[in-house]
Amino acid sequence: MNILLVYPTFPDSYWSFRHALGLENRRSAFPPLGLLTIAAMLPGSWRRRLVDMNVQPLRAPDIAWADMVFVSAMRIQGESMTRVIRRCKRMGKRVVVGGPYVSSTPEEAREADHVFVGEAEATFPEFVRDLAAGTARRVYEAGERPDVTTSPVPEFRLAALNQYLAMPLQYSRGCPFRCEFCDIIELYGRVPRTKSNGQMLAELDALYRTGRRGAVFIVDDNFIGNKRSVRTLLPHLAEWSERHRWPFAFATEASINLADDDELLGAMRRAGFRRIFIGIETPDEGSLREAQKGQNTRRDMLDGIRKVQSYGMEVMGGFIVGFDNDPDDIFEKQIDFIRASAIPLAMVGLLTAAPHTQLWRRLEREGRLLTGFTGNNTDGVLNFTPRMEPGRLVAGYRRILQALYNSRAFYRRALDSLARVGDGMPEPEVNGGLFNRLTTLGRVLCTLGIRDPERGEFWRYLGRVLLDHRGRIPQAIILAAMGYHFRKLTDDVVQNRQLA
Repeated sequence: MNILLVYPTFPDSYWSFRHALGLENRRSAFPPLGLLTIAAMLPGSWRRRLVDMNVQPLRAPDIAWADMVFVSAMRIQGESMTRVIRRCKRMGKRVVVGGPYVSSTPEEAREADHVFVGEAEATFPEFVRDLAAGTARRVYEAGERPDVTTSPVPEFRLAALNQYLAMPLQYSRGCPFRCEFCDIIELYGRVPRTKSNGQMLAELDALYRTGRRGAVFIVDDNFIGNKRSVRTLLPHLAEWSERHRWPFAFATEASINLADDDELLGAMRRAGFRRIFIGIETPDEGSLREAQKGQNTRRDMLDGIRKVQSYGMEVMGGFIVGFDNDPDDIFEKQIDFIRASAIPLAMVGLLTAAPHTQLWRRLEREGRLLTGFTGNNTDGVLNFTPRMEPGRLVAGYRRILQALYNSRAFYRRALDSLARVGDGMPEPEVNGGLFNRLTTLGRVLCTLGIRDPERGEFWRYLGRVLLDHRGRIPQAIILAAMGYHFRKLTDDVVQNRQLA
């Protein structure tokens, strides 16, 4: 049997990194880990082929080759997913759909032949058996959250690995906290489940054998959600990395309480972690309490961020405006906090009510829920009626973006971050070696140093890097490329009035 695995397109957003991808000769941020994992669960005699539409077009011959088409998507990919389903159905193909989008809103996949709701480790083998017996059901819903130690090593080789900024791995699912706006606890629960140390090393071995080197993003929504398990993993990860001469630089997501644990921070540094995304959300304590994000109120968050940075790990941050308790000066507070935190990549979005979250249910009870959830909290679409006047909220959001992503402000934060993080661990090998680094440097110099109207700020930034941070030149160049993406997208959003 021929199985075509299709990953729909992402629209442009702050998370797409589109303008940075071209500078690094890549076409997408990450390959679709879910589909690569499903591919590993298929019977060995079945042939499989991956089409990531963010890297290559979905062609009619690809669809014609397939006996079945498997599609996985997040909400932001919803429109593309629907087009893929319809196109494949028009060509007479059986379509199987799963992933976070349909797990939270299965009705959105009504045109598919088979729908998977929830995690598929238990239900997918049942589906394969039912297919063989001719009794396959339309809906397969996970009755309980599976033991992730049963999850196979993803089939990384199906993806065109040289087309991606980073490789994804997953260690755990679930988060112990109960943030009101978050759908992770709805989809994956509040008791984090982890893979075994042996599984993680096997996945690293498989990725290493592909020849891919460089950035690896551990995609857990809270890597330290189960601290006891993480503590047992990190020494093995450090030993593996040292034995293989540091082929990967790790990044992940974690809660701010990471800053309370020097032992854990040290273990992550030794294992080769370079970047941590932290959900900070807001510096306003009233809004944090509203969001049930108590873990952020128990400490000085600026001190916590500085602590993480002091262990050689750059901090990325998630920020939100639009909470009911946001004060009138929330926009200035966000700008000031982000400047003081030295977070170059600050992902600021409008509060969005994701389907079936605590926030969604509360707003529905209050009669404030609107249609229009896109899965992109940076597109300016409000899917609920905020307490603050909507026009003022959107204008304030626009002001934050302009303040953060003009060249001078961004480069200042980047330099402050480089100073706090220091030289840290040795840089990993990258695919293409020195040639690839020089090619990326050439593109950045040409785009930011020659063509860009704000090239003067770039040259001042680069001069400071050469004077003060010679050991971090590759990271400084990557930050410049990321900042260019954020600035270009902010310009598009503001000038084209996409947030009106």
